[in-house]
Amino acid sequence: QVQLVESGGGLAQAGGSLRLSCAASGSIGSINAMGWYRQAPGKQRELVAGSTSGGGINYADSVKGRFTISRDNAKNTVFLQMDSLKSEDTAVYYCYAADGRGWYWGQGTQVTVSS
Repeated sequence: QVQLVESGGGLAQAGGSLRLSCAASGSIGSINAMGWYRQAPGKQRELVAGSTSGGGINYADSVKGRFTISRDNAKNTVFLQMDSLKSEDTAVYYCYAADGRGWYWGQGTQVTVSS
């Protein structure tokens, strides 16, 4: 069984910052990719930032220059530093991890940005 535990969500003011963390544990194999999706009310889940084991990183256009993804591979942990937050960043953020057997998801953490 694989578990992804997220932390760091909450309430921030527009222009502020939050840092999300997600740690994978359990019977997970060699992780190929980790990252973050988000889902706002009434909208589809969208990729925010992803990181591959080969060093590839990609961001949604809406967060480029404001969000930074990083990983601690030794601890199977992924981080999302969110700066210059906007009200439109309000959503539930889900981390994911992928190994050779499949994809795994965290339970989601709420991020609310007040304007």
